[in-house]
Order: sequence, then C-alpha cells, then structure tokens
Amino acid sequence: MRKPSLWSLLLAFLPFCGMCFSVAYWDRLTPHVMGLPFNIFWIMSWNVATPVVMSLAFMIERRR
Repeated sequence: MRKPSLWSLLLAFLPFCGMCFSVAYWDRLTPHVMGLPFNIFWIMSWNVATPVVMSLAFMIERRR
C-alpha cells in the first residue's frame, strides 16, 4: 500500500480544521444565514463540503 500524497492529506485535513479550529472566528449567535444561527450554518456547510473535498482527495490519489 502506497503512502498518500501530501496534497490529498492537506485536502483531508481542511474540513477538520474548518470545523474544529475556526470556532473562535464564527462563534456568534447574532448573525443569521437562511434563518439559522451562523454557527449551525457553518457546521452544516462543512458537512456538505466534506464529501466534496474528500472526493477531490480521492481523485488525486486515483490519478497517481
């Protein structure tokens, strides 16, 4: 089994950082996006974006 490439590892790490380490920047209740508090919208956005990012990482690995 080959080691994954650096680019695919960085792509896989992106959703983790977006959900876990960015809390200090978006932890507010006052702004609303589509009727949701921004913190709920942020987590839901990453839940939708994570499969897209992971698909890109998979495509990079499959191409190797």
